[in-house]
Amino acid sequence: MILSRKSRYGLRALIDLGMNSENGRISLSSIAERNRISSQYLEQIFASLRRAGIIQSVKGSQGGYYLAKDPSEITVAEILHALDGAYHIEPEKSQDDGIAQTVQVCVIERLNEAFDNILEEETLAGLIAYYSEHHVNADDMYYI
Repeated sequence: MILSRKSRYGLRALIDLGMNSENGRISLSSIAERNRISSQYLEQIFASLRRAGIIQSVKGSQGGYYLAKDPSEITVAEILHALDGAYHIEPEKSQDDGIAQTVQVCVIERLNEAFDNILEEETLAGLIAYYSEHHVNADDMYYI
């Protein structure tokens, strides 16, 4: 499994959106600027997230983006699937022999199961909480 740039940027943008959308809708340009992501690329990412029902948007001068549901209901698996499709390791092409089948069952299937367990358990709310606890206001801390 390779976590694509699209998925990484999507996760970053959703954490930002979750952190900042308490005050209403957030503009795409502000998310792009804070995270140093191209606005055009972020538009493509948000189009996929909108189609998947993860975010919604309102057009106009008071418009912007917001989460379509509570962050605790949005799993990382759902986000990755919306952005890149399946995240599983592809099965062996040829399972005709016992060795290929052994690799498939003992390694690939176990890895895919572990990916499912982690990615379906982790929610956007968990990512936001971790970020809030470990990184928000870090610039305000002074040490003597």
